[in-house]
Amino acid sequence: MRTPLLTLALVLSATTGVAGAQSLSAAKALFDQGKWQDAASMAAALNTSDGLAAAAEYTTAGAGISDADDKKALFQKAQDYAKKAISLNANNAEAYFEMARAQGRLAQFAGVFESLGLAKEMKRNLDRAIELNPRLAGAYVALGLWNATLDSGGVKGAIAKSQTGADKRKVNDYFKKAISLEPNNPTHRIEWVNALQTMNVLNQGNNKKFAIDQLTAALAMPATTFWDKRQAAEARATLDKLR
Repeated sequence: MRTPLLTLALVLSATTGVAGAQSLSAAKALFDQGKWQDAASMAAALNTSDGLAAAAEYTTAGAGISDADDKKALFQKAQDYAKKAISLNANNAEAYFEMARAQGRLAQFAGVFESLGLAKEMKRNLDRAIELNPRLAGAYVALGLWNATLDSGGVKGAIAKSQTGADKRKVNDYFKKAISLEPNNPTHRIEWVNALQTMNVLNQGNNKKFAIDQLTAALAMPATTFWDKRQAAEARATLDKLR
């Protein structure tokens, strides 16, 4: 019996979708083991918006632990992956988030004016990510860090604030939002402490005790992946210094 063309197309589409999901899951498993290069290559090879967004995520993470001479090129590669992901699906919130994350890292290698331009683009991409997915907790964390970094005081902070509209008074609200969405994600609590350090306010009021409480809570959560364990070790070192 002949299979109608439409039915055949649907079957092939469904099969391809399942295979793609399995490949993306396999890439995530590699990433969790710390094999970020293999994970990024596998995800990018899918040539889907979700796959390329994942490749951007894995490449940005890998750049963070790579040699200094390799970092900029890797962050640029992550940005390219995110751009392609957006070109394939302009409504992929994760792709905009990964674009912003790569731009934030690239700003470290740029001059003053270029870095401010990247900061503005980063904010637009984070806002777009949240517009598409209001429950994307990582985007709120990124906005908290964005405001903390650009409104951190001093002459440079004053210039950055005036040019970008950053406001450190918004930092805590962004982190509260992220934790309300994902209360069991230790990253959000650790990054909140990092934001307080960036703003140089740990010795003000109850901030030091608050930071200790957040790190203690984060370290009580399971650390199962390669990245979780690295993060936990860094958090433990910070906690030891605060005590």
